[in-house]
Amino acid sequence: MIQITNISKSFDDIKAVDDITVDIGEQIVFGLLGTNGAGKSTLLRMVSGILKPDSGNITVDDMGVLDNEEAKKNMFFISDSPYFFANSNPIDMMSYLSIQYPLFDKDKFRDYLKTFNLPEKRKIGTYSKGMKRQLALLLGICSNAKYLLCDESFDGLDPVMRQGIKSIFAKEMDERGLTPVIASHNLRELEDICDHVGLLHKGGVLLSKDLEDMKLNIQRVQCVYSSEEDESKLMQMVEPVKTERMGSLCTYTLRGTREDVENAFACVNTVFFETLPLSLEEIFISETEVVGYDIKKLILG
Repeated sequence: MIQITNISKSFDDIKAVDDITVDIGEQIVFGLLGTNGAGKSTLLRMVSGILKPDSGNITVDDMGVLDNEEAKKNMFFISDSPYFFANSNPIDMMSYLSIQYPLFDKDKFRDYLKTFNLPEKRKIGTYSKGMKRQLALLLGICSNAKYLLCDESFDGLDPVMRQGIKSIFAKEMDERGLTPVIASHNLRELEDICDHVGLLHKGGVLLSKDLEDMKLNIQRVQCVYSSEEDESKLMQMVEPVKTERMGSLCTYTLRGTREDVENAFACVNTVFFETLPLSLEEIFISETEVVGYDIKKLILG
């Protein structure tokens, strides 16, 4: 587990990270969401031991990360602009990282290069942006580090490549306990891959929640009432987070389990009623509105 406790970091008069406390569990895909300047990159660099926090404490599997070689072997950090040696090819980077990460799986790496059509002897400088991001992710996966810290690493990957990396993550999580931590400014990039999401804003954490828990405790329904009295009766039992109307059709976003919501509607007469799926975007809009923020302005622009 990665435990981040009361971490702060400033650069001159700019407060990049402000008293953040959050735990990152094992064998989950943790999404770190926030606008540019929210503190995501700074936080990941402190977790990986590249930057020293001004205050607070970070432990990885109960080990401090600063100047701790054993702790750092458990982490592989991929920056938003992956670095490769000048004139190097993938095999050169594999050879170097094998020194830093003794458990680096060279055979698996060569197999993945073939799967993703990345020429192993071609200079990385001639790769496209997307190919470089794929290569960085494959190097991190094959390092066999327990924690893979990805800073905007999925930016620029096409849907097919994203699905391929997602499948590898699932396999590595199941087989050896990989824990990917993915920072992104784009909520939609995290929707299909993360188990848990932390939302950063102005250097602080607005919320950190398990996606499945959020999905289980917020529902979206559509209905047409038999009468105005039925609507009044329902409003005495529920408090909608959001209400939309189109003629006689009402659409509600409601807190509570699906069973609770359906039991409430069972007490009134409706001409039509159905439960609708919620996107991650809709869930986060509801969650951030509760704490006084509008995620549509923070993340969706």
